[in-house]
Amino acid sequence: MTEFEKKPVDVQEDDEPDDWDKRIIDTGCADENLKLQLCHADSGDWRKCTQEMEAFRKCWDEHQNNIRTRTKNN
Repeated sequence: MTEFEKKPVDVQEDDEPDDWDKRIIDTGCADENLKLQLCHADSGDWRKCTQEMEAFRKCWDEHQNNIRTRTKNN
């Protein structure tokens, strides 16, 4: 066994949300966002995620995030 293999690995668990996670959580649509991201990761094609996108848009509108973020729907 080499010296490298003998050294214990210091693994730190990070359960705290980072700045990106906090921004998503603040929208009130974190669950919908996660489902949309997972759909895209699984399918590789946003066009196959229309139900998830619609749920995210509905949530976004219900939480008035366009006003909060000064964006508008096309």
